[in-house]
Amino acid sequence: MRALVASKVREVANAGLGVAAVEAFWFGEPDEATPEFIRRAGMDSLAAGETFYAHNLGLAELRETLAAYVSRLHRPTPAEAIAVTSSGVSALMLATQLMVGPGDRVVAVTPLWPNLVEMPRILGAEVKRVPLAFTPEGWRLDLERLLDALTPGTRALYVNSPNNPTGCTIPREAQRALLERCRRHGIWILADDAYERLWFEGEGAAPSFLDLAGPEERVIGANTFSKSWLMTGWRLGWLTVPPALAGDLAKLIEYNTSCAPVFAQRAGVVAVREGEPVIARTRARFRAARDLLVGRLRSLEGVEAALPAGAMYAFFRIAGVTDSLAFCKRLVREHGLGLAPGAAFGPEGEGFVRWCFAASGERLEEGVRRLARALAA
Repeated sequence: MRALVASKVREVANAGLGVAAVEAFWFGEPDEATPEFIRRAGMDSLAAGETFYAHNLGLAELRETLAAYVSRLHRPTPAEAIAVTSSGVSALMLATQLMVGPGDRVVAVTPLWPNLVEMPRILGAEVKRVPLAFTPEGWRLDLERLLDALTPGTRALYVNSPNNPTGCTIPREAQRALLERCRRHGIWILADDAYERLWFEGEGAAPSFLDLAGPEERVIGANTFSKSWLMTGWRLGWLTVPPALAGDLAKLIEYNTSCAPVFAQRAGVVAVREGEPVIARTRARFRAARDLLVGRLRSLEGVEAALPAGAMYAFFRIAGVTDSLAFCKRLVREHGLGLAPGAAFGPEGEGFVRWCFAASGERLEEGVRRLARALAA
């Protein structure tokens, strides 16, 4: 446990405590409250006295609703393949507990949200990192390098696409090649699809391994209500798994959280059934915010910023920054600007900074002004 890496994003946020008027863009969280109709469903559930335990795998109504949602976006999926979880983070940890044990070898595409790298390590696994490559035109996957890392005996491949922090989205043909290699060697794929609806190159969902793999194959899809439906504080997610694993997964959920809260699940049902306009509006808003922020960043001397294909982050390089943690602490203390250090996402991220652009244009503009002052100082 002591060898685990503490969150450098939290470290920067802690440095900002007590600093007046900080413009904070460090966490991956929209600056907009959950829509009222979703909140109302949760409040109605509490008012009705639904304060008791639920089924380990979730309410039947929510599982059926999510199965229809996954079927519409990806492939025919029965409710028996859906497990509701107490947050997307919990979904990822449960999937890791299903697949990984001490001494196993896991491959992860990096830079990557640190939770996904540390989870296998908590369970005693070794993590092999395969980095994306930065170009001013966008972050790119070295497919051959990743395929070479997927050797016999590898237990699992961890992929987050669109990726946090880079926004890189793995194309369909690359996913096809990766799935074929994993099939050949019996490797599990954990697909973190948290940002699949925040994809700026289409109107449906980003390419997913769930589009290609059969329902009984070694592919687990993890998802969350946090980003697409603006529900970060509700702590609600789900897994799409081979139905044969549902019984084992129910046991794991019992020993982790027992079940997700009923009121949050009732809100989840309404979010999925009625929330497509929310997703469309959010995607359009974030696309405009992305274009604004990246355009402004590219105008600053010494800054290299690629246009992300998805998610809600600009992950950009600043000339001369060799200690991104120290740089971000200085930004928050001296200039009231809260950004996430690239080093938080692994050694591949050093020299970069992550900016969550799920914010208003006015706040983004003010943030860029503060960054410009810091770079000129």
